[in-house]
Amino acid sequence: MNLRELEYLVAVADHRHFGAAAAACFVSQPTLSTQLRKLETELGVELVERAPRRVTLTAAGERIVERARTVLRGVDDIRALGHAARDPTAGAVRVGVFPTLAPYLLAHVVAGAHTRWPDMELLLVEEKTHLLLDELRSGRLDLALLARPVRSDGLEEHPLFGEDFVLALPADHPLAAGHGPVPISALVGEPVLLLDEGHCLRDQALSVCQLVGATERGAFRATSLETLRQMVAAGVGVTLLPRLAVEPPVPPSPDVAIRPFADPVPRREIAAYWRRSDPRTAWLADLAAALASLPPGLVSPPAPT
Repeated sequence: MNLRELEYLVAVADHRHFGAAAAACFVSQPTLSTQLRKLETELGVELVERAPRRVTLTAAGERIVERARTVLRGVDDIRALGHAARDPTAGAVRVGVFPTLAPYLLAHVVAGAHTRWPDMELLLVEEKTHLLLDELRSGRLDLALLARPVRSDGLEEHPLFGEDFVLALPADHPLAAGHGPVPISALVGEPVLLLDEGHCLRDQALSVCQLVGATERGAFRATSLETLRQMVAAGVGVTLLPRLAVEPPVPPSPDVAIRPFADPVPRREIAAYWRRSDPRTAWLADLAAALASLPPGLVSPPAPT
């Protein structure tokens, strides 16, 4: 048994397709199939059910894949220890950020991170929170920027900043004529537009609505902040947007008015997470701080933990 055979088995489990698994491992399909047969012969048990258009793991295969993932993560940690001893800032680092933060934060901070660590290859992954957590725990990500709270067992949590929410409303709305802060109660009686299920911003905005008794416009669910912005511009309703999503370099929309909220201002808390077992923990903390180095006035210090 060798590590490559375990990698091939895990790839088949991930892709459920021999051709796709072989491509992901950068080998030919016959090579991958031959190595899996060799592994099955050595173990004396079938690991994969082979059908013309379907690949399914056997019960034994499922259990062995789980152990194989643990072994491969351990090997990755050993390699990372050696790499970190040489230079933790050189090479690829895989960073995950959720969609309602990624484009608005990274525009401010990526260039600075590259200037500080010119040998670092920053690989960015934009996904919903639960997927980022899965990727982080599996070792496919090194660092993730997420909205607190998250279930952080086995993960190091490093609070970064707090980001206020603002009220976005059609330009011809009665509240659009003002300039000062509005109370959260201004949401009451308004059709509040929210993101689809799975977005952490949806849960955060829902908690604000529930606090004051506001209700969601039930027939509408957006898949992005830009869709929400366009629906507000069209007069469909109002919404909550994170502060970074309405600040330069994001261009203003003439059909959308932005009003800040009065105290207590609703906000989200952003933190960085990485595996406690990662030997680069000191450098990952530095990288997280660099990715939170925003221009003054955009965000607040993190809330106490």
